[in-house]
Amino acid sequence: MGRWRPPSPKSSPYITPAGARRLQEELRHLWKVERPQVTQAVHEAAKNGDRSENGDYIYGKKRLREIDRRVRYLSKRLDTLTVVDRLPEDRDKIFFGAWVTVEDEDGVERTYQIVGPDEFDLSSGQLSVDAPLARRLLGKRVDDEVAVPTPEQGEVSYWVTGIEYRPYDDGL
Repeated sequence: MGRWRPPSPKSSPYITPAGARRLQEELRHLWKVERPQVTQAVHEAAKNGDRSENGDYIYGKKRLREIDRRVRYLSKRLDTLTVVDRLPEDRDKIFFGAWVTVEDEDGVERTYQIVGPDEFDLSSGQLSVDAPLARRLLGKRVDDEVAVPTPEQGEVSYWVTGIEYRPYDDGL
Protein backbone atom coordinates (compact mmCIF):
# COMPACT_ATOMS: atom_id res chain seq x y z
CA MET A 1 0.00 0.00 0.00
CA GLY A 2 1.45 3.36 -1.04
CA ARG A 3 1.59 6.62 0.83
CA TRP A 4 -0.51 8.48 -1.73
CA ARG A 5 -3.71 9.97 -0.41
CA PRO A 6 -6.31 11.83 -2.41
CA PRO A 7 -6.17 15.58 -1.80
CA SER A 8 -8.51 16.85 0.88
CA PRO A 9 -11.34 19.08 -0.30
CA LYS A 10 -10.61 22.80 -0.28
CA SER A 11 -11.87 24.50 2.83
CA SER A 12 -13.78 27.76 2.77
CA PRO A 13 -11.57 30.85 2.54
CA TYR A 14 -13.45 32.85 5.18
CA ILE A 15 -12.39 33.86 8.67
CA THR A 16 -13.58 36.25 11.36
CA PRO A 17 -11.34 39.14 12.47
CA ALA A 18 -10.67 37.39 15.80
CA GLY A 19 -9.66 34.18 14.02
CA ALA A 20 -7.33 36.09 11.69
CA ARG A 21 -5.69 37.77 14.67
CA ARG A 22 -5.15 34.38 16.36
CA LEU A 23 -3.50 32.93 13.23
CA GLN A 24 -1.31 36.02 12.81
CA GLU A 25 -0.30 35.85 16.47
CA GLU A 26 0.54 32.14 16.15
CA LEU A 27 2.67 32.88 13.08
CA ARG A 28 4.44 35.73 14.87
CA HIS A 29 5.07 33.59 17.97
CA LEU A 30 6.46 30.68 15.97
CA TRP A 31 8.73 32.86 13.85
CA LYS A 32 9.91 35.45 16.39
CA VAL A 33 9.89 33.52 19.68
CA GLU A 34 9.87 29.75 19.36
CA ARG A 35 12.02 29.27 16.26
CA PRO A 36 14.97 31.36 17.56
CA GLN A 37 14.87 29.46 20.88
CA VAL A 38 14.90 26.05 19.16
CA THR A 39 17.61 27.20 16.73
CA GLN A 40 19.79 28.25 19.66
CA ALA A 41 19.19 24.91 21.42
CA VAL A 42 20.15 23.00 18.24
CA HIS A 43 23.26 25.15 17.89
CA GLU A 44 24.30 24.38 21.47
CA ALA A 45 23.59 20.67 21.01
CA ALA A 46 25.64 20.59 17.79
CA LYS A 47 28.67 21.86 19.69
CA ASN A 48 28.59 18.74 21.89
CA GLY A 49 30.13 16.56 19.21
CA ASP A 50 28.61 13.30 17.93
CA ARG A 51 25.23 14.26 16.48
CA SER A 52 24.07 10.72 15.71
CA GLU A 53 23.40 9.98 19.39
CA ASN A 54 22.61 13.51 20.53
CA GLY A 55 18.92 13.57 21.49
CA ASP A 56 18.77 17.36 21.93
CA TYR A 57 20.14 17.83 18.43
CA ILE A 58 17.90 15.22 16.80
CA TYR A 59 14.69 16.37 18.47
CA GLY A 60 15.60 20.03 18.02
CA LYS A 61 15.99 19.52 14.27
CA LYS A 62 12.67 17.67 14.20
CA ARG A 63 10.97 20.54 16.03
CA LEU A 64 12.51 23.04 13.60
CA ARG A 65 10.99 21.12 10.69
CA GLU A 66 7.59 21.15 12.41
CA ILE A 67 7.83 24.91 13.05
CA ASP A 68 8.92 25.61 9.47
CA ARG A 69 6.07 23.48 8.10
CA ARG A 70 3.50 25.34 10.21
CA VAL A 71 5.00 28.75 9.33
CA ARG A 72 4.81 27.90 5.62
CA TYR A 73 1.19 26.74 5.99
CA LEU A 74 0.12 29.82 7.98
CA SER A 75 1.86 32.22 5.58
CA LYS A 76 0.13 30.70 2.56
CA ARG A 77 -3.22 30.35 4.30
CA LEU A 78 -3.29 33.93 5.58
CA ASP A 79 -2.67 35.15 2.02
CA THR A 80 -5.72 33.28 0.70
CA LEU A 81 -8.17 34.02 3.54
CA THR A 82 -10.93 36.61 3.31
CA VAL A 83 -11.62 38.37 6.60
CA VAL A 84 -15.39 38.84 6.98
CA ASP A 85 -15.67 41.97 9.10
CA ARG A 86 -19.06 43.32 7.98
CA LEU A 87 -22.47 42.30 9.23
CA PRO A 88 -25.00 41.25 6.58
CA GLU A 89 -27.84 43.55 5.54
CA ASP A 90 -30.52 40.90 6.17
CA ARG A 91 -29.99 39.84 9.76
CA ASP A 92 -33.04 37.59 9.80
CA LYS A 93 -31.17 34.96 7.78
CA ILE A 94 -28.18 32.86 8.79
CA PHE A 95 -24.90 33.88 7.20
CA PHE A 96 -21.22 33.50 8.06
CA GLY A 97 -20.48 34.88 11.53
CA ALA A 98 -24.01 34.45 12.89
CA TRP A 99 -24.69 33.10 16.37
CA VAL A 100 -27.39 30.48 15.83
CA THR A 101 -29.45 28.72 18.48
CA VAL A 102 -30.83 25.37 17.39
CA GLU A 103 -33.06 22.89 19.17
CA ASP A 104 -32.83 19.17 18.47
CA GLU A 105 -35.60 16.54 18.53
CA ASP A 106 -35.10 16.02 22.29
CA GLY A 107 -35.60 19.71 23.07
CA VAL A 108 -31.92 20.37 23.81
CA GLU A 109 -30.80 23.82 22.70
CA ARG A 110 -27.28 24.64 21.57
CA THR A 111 -25.80 27.91 20.35
CA TYR A 112 -23.09 28.02 17.70
CA GLN A 113 -21.24 30.75 15.88
CA ILE A 114 -20.61 29.91 12.23
CA VAL A 115 -16.90 30.54 11.65
CA GLY A 116 -14.15 29.60 9.22
CA PRO A 117 -12.57 26.13 9.16
CA ASP A 118 -9.31 27.50 10.61
CA GLU A 119 -10.94 28.70 13.82
CA PHE A 120 -13.70 26.22 14.71
CA ASP A 121 -13.84 24.88 18.25
CA LEU A 122 -17.01 23.05 19.24
CA SER A 123 -16.16 23.24 22.95
CA SER A 124 -16.48 27.04 22.75
CA GLY A 125 -19.49 26.94 20.41
CA GLN A 126 -17.70 27.73 17.15
CA LEU A 127 -18.94 25.63 14.24
CA SER A 128 -17.05 25.45 10.94
CA VAL A 129 -18.90 26.81 7.93
CA ASP A 130 -17.86 23.58 6.18
CA ALA A 131 -19.58 21.34 8.78
CA PRO A 132 -22.74 19.56 7.57
CA LEU A 133 -24.94 21.33 10.15
CA ALA A 134 -23.59 24.77 9.23
CA ARG A 135 -24.01 24.12 5.51
CA ARG A 136 -27.65 23.22 6.11
CA LEU A 137 -28.21 26.26 8.34
CA LEU A 138 -26.91 28.88 5.90
CA GLY A 139 -29.76 30.95 4.50
CA LYS A 140 -32.34 29.67 7.00
CA ARG A 141 -34.52 31.80 9.30
CA VAL A 142 -36.00 31.41 12.77
CA ASP A 143 -38.47 28.47 12.97
CA ASP A 144 -36.95 26.76 9.91
CA GLU A 145 -36.18 23.05 10.19
CA VAL A 146 -32.96 21.44 8.92
CA ALA A 147 -32.25 17.73 8.63
CA VAL A 148 -28.63 16.64 8.97
CA PRO A 149 -27.48 13.09 8.16
CA THR A 150 -25.29 11.56 10.87
CA PRO A 151 -23.46 8.24 10.80
CA GLU A 152 -24.70 7.14 14.25
CA GLN A 153 -28.33 8.30 14.36
CA GLY A 154 -29.31 8.62 10.73
CA GLU A 155 -31.02 11.88 9.90
CA VAL A 156 -31.35 14.32 12.81
CA SER A 157 -33.68 17.32 12.69
CA TYR A 158 -32.93 20.72 14.19
CA TRP A 159 -35.10 23.82 14.47
CA VAL A 160 -33.65 27.31 14.38
CA THR A 161 -34.81 29.13 17.52
CA GLY A 162 -32.59 32.19 17.40
CA ILE A 163 -30.24 34.19 15.17
CA GLU A 164 -27.95 36.89 16.50
CA TYR A 165 -25.20 38.98 14.95
CA ARG A 166 -22.66 40.51 17.27
CA PRO A 167 -20.57 43.42 16.01
CA TYR A 168 -16.98 42.66 15.10
CA ASP A 169 -14.35 44.69 16.88
CA ASP A 170 -12.25 46.81 14.55
CA GLY A 171 -8.75 46.04 15.80
CA LEU A 172 -7.09 43.79 13.23
